[in-house]
Amino acid sequence: MVRRGAITPRSFAARKFRGFGAGSAICFPVGALFGERYITIGEGTIIGPFSAVSAGVSPEHELGDVEILKIGSNSLIGRGSSVVAHERVVIGDDVFTGPNIYVTDANHGYEDIDTPIGRQFAPSKPVHIGDGSWLGHGVVVLPGVTIGAHVVVGAGSVVTHDLPDRCVAVGNPATVIRRHDGQAWVDVDEL
Repeated sequence: MVRRGAITPRSFAARKFRGFGAGSAICFPVGALFGERYITIGEGTIIGPFSAVSAGVSPEHELGDVEILKIGSNSLIGRGSSVVAHERVVIGDDVFTGPNIYVTDANHGYEDIDTPIGRQFAPSKPVHIGDGSWLGHGVVVLPGVTIGAHVVVGAGSVVTHDLPDRCVAVGNPATVIRRHDGQAWVDVDEL
């Protein structure tokens, strides 16, 4: 059992990925990892220990020759986080997160009352997190969301709708409380 270490570009495990950039690492122990051939990780990106990164519904899920999950360069995904992609999740360059964030493009349906909810799948909706953004501890990003560039999402927030570039959002659901007006950061009620 490996207690310390990482998947790095020179390791055998990195060959399973669609792309695994120089200087990047997925730290051990890994929480869960599958669908590597549909995952691209840019250069200089670190994924913390106990994190789950997956593409597809299950390890055997065949998706064709497509990129389902892309994590850009020089990004940091905090320990204990989960990034779950069934259709398309893009995390930009220089995105930093606190620990225990959850990003997904999929959910479960509940329409059929005779089928367990865990066996029902709702349609996936792509997720995009813009360059230079920060997601605080425990942030949840739900399907169909686009978070703009240089956005701060406060700890514990649940992002249920799009957030524009250069803003600060907090709460459940996440609400914009500050924006950059081109010259300075201003509270939303001052705009």
